[in-house]
Amino acid sequence: MPSLKEVRNRIVSVNSTKQITAAMKMVSAAKLRRAQDAIVRMRPYAEQLQAILSNVSASLDSSEGRYSQQREVKNVLFVAIVSNRGLAGAFNTQVFRLVRKAAAEAEARGQKVTVLSIGKKAIDQYRRTKWNDEALPADLARLFDGLSFDKVAPVAELLMAKFADGTYDQVTLFYNKFKNAASQVVTEEPYLPVRPPQKQESAPATKVDYIMEPSRETIVEGIIPKSLKIQLYKALLDSFAAEHGARMTAMHKATDNADSLLKGLKLSYNKARQAAITGEILEIVGGAEALKG
Repeated sequence: MPSLKEVRNRIVSVNSTKQITAAMKMVSAAKLRRAQDAIVRMRPYAEQLQAILSNVSASLDSSEGRYSQQREVKNVLFVAIVSNRGLAGAFNTQVFRLVRKAAAEAEARGQKVTVLSIGKKAIDQYRRTKWNDEALPADLARLFDGLSFDKVAPVAELLMAKFADGTYDQVTLFYNKFKNAASQVVTEEPYLPVRPPQKQESAPATKVDYIMEPSRETIVEGIIPKSLKIQLYKALLDSFAAEHGARMTAMHKATDNADSLLKGLKLSYNKARQAAITGEILEIVGGAEALKG
C-alpha cells in the first residue's frame, strides 16, 4: 500500500490536472460557439453554390470546362485538413486513418499519391513520408490563425492551377465535418474535377437549364473558381468547428475521469490514514499493558 505522503501528492497532482482540463473545456466551448456560428451561416450558401457549379459544369463542353475534365487518373492529390494542436481525442487520427486507406487503394490502382498538409499535426505526420512533395507549400498551418476566405483563396487557386496544368488528375479533401458539439463525421470529399450532379435512383433524373448572363466564358472564368474557393473555405470552417467540439468533449471526459480518480484516491488516503491511526492506538495500548505487567 502506498504511503500517506505518496497518496497525498497524487491527489494534489490529479486535482491540478482537473483544473487545467476544466479550463481548457471552457475555452474550447467559447471558441466552438464562434466557429459553429460561422459554419452554420456558410454551409447553406456553399452547398447551394456547389449544386449550381455541378449543373453548370455538366453543361460545358470539354474545351470550356477545364476544371471538370475527366481524364485518366495517374496522379492524385489528397488534402489532409487537421488541427494545429492535440488534446482533441481521435480528431486527427481518424483523418490520418482515412487518408492511409484511400492512399492504399489508389496505389493498388497504380496511381501516384501526394498529400498536401493543412494543419501542424498533418505537417508533422507526412513530412518524412513518400507522399510528401517539397514543391508544395509547407506553411499552411497558419491558415487557422484568424481563419478567413482571403487566406484560403490562394490555396484553392494553387489546387486549381495544379489540376488545370495536369500536375494532378484528381484532388480530394479529407477533413472532419462538424455535426454537433459531441460528434464529427470524417469526410472524403471530391474537389477536382468538378463532377456533375449525381442521379438518385429513387427520383427521376432532372436537368437544370441555366441562362448564362453575361456569357458562358464569364461563368467559367469567374463563378466556377469562386465556388471552388468557397468549397475549400467551407471544409476548413467545418474542420475548425469540429476541432473545438472534439477538444471540448475530450476535456469534459478528462475532467470526469479526474473526478473519478480523485474519489478513489481520497478513499485510499482515508483508509491508509485510518490504518495508521489504528496502528498507533494499538502500540499505545500495548505499551500501557507492558508497563502494567
